[in-house]
Amino acid sequence: PPESRAGFSRQMVEILQKHGVAFSSFDIFSDEEVRQGLKAFSNWPTYPQLYVKGELIGGLDIVKELEASGELDTICPKGQKLEDRLKSLINKAPVMLFMKGNKQMAKCGFSKQIIEIMNNTGVDYETFDILEDEEVRQGLKSFSNWPTYPQLYVKGELVGGLDIVKELKESGELLPVLKGEN
Repeated sequence: PPESRAGFSRQMVEILQKHGVAFSSFDIFSDEEVRQGLKAFSNWPTYPQLYVKGELIGGLDIVKELEASGELDTICPKGQKLEDRLKSLINKAPVMLFMKGNKQMAKCGFSKQIIEIMNNTGVDYETFDILEDEEVRQGLKSFSNWPTYPQLYVKGELVGGLDIVKELKESGELLPVLKGEN
C-alpha cells in the first residue's frame, strides 16, 4: 500500500536530517517514466533509493544498517552547519531581506509593505523566502535574536523589521543605512 511506501520515504528523510546530511529529493510520483526507468537503470526494484555522488547506496534497510554501524556519516556529505549557512545567507548580498515570499510576490502584508519601501529607495537588494526553508526560518530568529519577519540585513548586520525600516524612512536615515554609510 502507498501508506507504507510513503512511510519508508519519511523514515529515510528523518534519518538523513538527523545526521545533518545535505540532500535533495525527487518525487517519483511526479514522473512515471523516471519512477519505472530508475528501477531498471539501478537494478533496484523499490523506493526510496539513496544515491551519493551518482552511486546507488540502497534503500531504507541499507541506510538503517549504515546508520547502526556508524558508516552513514562517512558516506554522506554533511550539510553546512546551520550557523555557517545563516551567516553566508545574511552576507549573500550587501542588502538582504528575509521575508515571506519574494520581490515579485510578497506573501504577507508586512513583507509587501517593506518591499514597497525598499523598491522606492532604488537600492539593490536580494530577498530570501523563509517560507521555502523551515530551518532558516526558525534558525534565523534565534541567530539574530529577532522573533519576527521580515528581517533586513545590511553588510551582514541586522537592521530590523518593518517598524524600524519605517522609522528610518521617516527620519531620512534609510538610504544612508542601506548604503552602509552609518
